[in-house]
Amino acid sequence: MLEIDFFGDLPGEVGSGTVTDPVRREQIQVDVVVFAPAMPGERKRVLSLGEVKWGRTMGPGHVARLRRARDLLDAKGYDVRDTLLTCYSGVGFDAALAGESGVRRVGLEELYG
Repeated sequence: MLEIDFFGDLPGEVGSGTVTDPVRREQIQVDVVVFAPAMPGERKRVLSLGEVKWGRTMGPGHVARLRRARDLLDAKGYDVRDTLLTCYSGVGFDAALAGESGVRRVGLEELYG
């Protein structure tokens, strides 16, 4: 079961969304977006960006997309200095993700255990 401090702060808003990449002329779908509570006069802080794949092993390509989305949000004025990139998988993770810093892997055990 996910702990209340999973994201490093109490979430204020959770949803999903799309980030437009004007350089690559594409859109990046983000399955889970977690924002901190809004603070007057401060940039909106993104606690986590997540990708969900229930029937597919997650690998470095998924993390690269999340990093790109984070960079684009930073350019748009969001506070992403502490954003946790999170991969949710029902099948598992590529061994290459084990060494990725700033990436949290969440499997079925963490979600339902």
